[in-house]
Amino acid sequence: MATFPRISRRIDAIAESATLKVDAKAKALQAEGRKVISYAAGEPDFLTPSHIVDAASVAVLDPKNYRYTPAVGLPELRAAIVSKTLRDSGLAVTASQVVVTNGGKQAVYQAFATLLDDGDEVLLPAPYWTTYPEAIKLAGGVPVEVFAGSDQDYLVTVEQLEAARTERTKVLLFVSPSNPTGAVYSAEQTRAIGEWALANGMWVVSDEIYQNLTYASSESARAVRATSIVEAVPALADTTILVNGVAKTYAMTGWRVGWMVGPLDAMKAAGNLQSHLSSNVSNISQRAAIEALNGPQDAVEMMRLAFDRRRRLIVDELNKIDGLVCPTPEGAFYVYPDVTGLLNRTWGGVTPTTSLELADLILEQAEVAVVPGEAFGPSGFLRLSYALGDEPLLEGVRRLQRLFA
Repeated sequence: MATFPRISRRIDAIAESATLKVDAKAKALQAEGRKVISYAAGEPDFLTPSHIVDAASVAVLDPKNYRYTPAVGLPELRAAIVSKTLRDSGLAVTASQVVVTNGGKQAVYQAFATLLDDGDEVLLPAPYWTTYPEAIKLAGGVPVEVFAGSDQDYLVTVEQLEAARTERTKVLLFVSPSNPTGAVYSAEQTRAIGEWALANGMWVVSDEIYQNLTYASSESARAVRATSIVEAVPALADTTILVNGVAKTYAMTGWRVGWMVGPLDAMKAAGNLQSHLSSNVSNISQRAAIEALNGPQDAVEMMRLAFDRRRRLIVDELNKIDGLVCPTPEGAFYVYPDVTGLLNRTWGGVTPTTSLELADLILEQAEVAVVPGEAFGPSGFLRLSYALGDEPLLEGVRRLQRLFA
């Protein structure tokens, strides 16, 4: 009798989401009565704007939302996404080029599943969001890390990408603003990378989930703009899949609405996959997303300004810690300090040699939860989300200042 592993080798090889793991540990300690402050979760602390909730309340009473709808999304939502894509990404598409997914994470998975065959390589700029390499490997692909450190403001160059390219390279992942670093590529940098990808016949998967959360370099300046790679290089539209969603901009992480935008053949294939994988996204959530995209944007601006204020505060306070270097991010709601200067030194009787050990030390001795750099690439860094209230944000950093004094 043949013997088989109890669990699929492909699934068994998946690493647990490090950000969710740290957040769960912090919440478990909080449940035990410990006053843990968590910077782990990439989730706005604001309520979903009331007009969006009201739209969902109306939708839940409408029997037309109780039935299956098209697997690729409600026509009204796809039309709203067409308008948003033109407005924010500079790309004119049709509704048939849109697939609505259960959150941006499903869109990431389906993009790689649609494009990759076994052994195809994906250039993965690092630091990277923890889900990217797992989604690539699930599709049979090979993630190839291209690392840019704090000395480069976490922005990879064309020269680095070219050095990593091989005959097996099929896809470039492009993320701006970045999770975990908050780095934003300039229009010129985006154009250079896009032209290089086009010249080498590559597909691009561009995650634009944070494109509306950008900030100014100084209080007197205007917010930077996250230039879409298809706006910078329009000829890339035929070989680019854009990934986006309502989760971050509209404080709708639990509503689970994302989408993919791309050329017709790729979206047809992705739609076929989704028809077997999950069918349509909850109609109630889709109706809420229509209101988010088409309705008033005042609450979005209020949240962005609050994130901007917190960004300046956390960067200023973290950089008061000797041995820690925190670049100022221009997007998203994360800081990614370089903590190599804190390693191999003794703090509270413990000498951490990696950022993983340092994060454990911080949680145990300061009751502050941060995500170690190992979750996003090389050791030596920490990710802190500033999507939490002003008071806990400042208290958590002060605990770090006391620990590392």
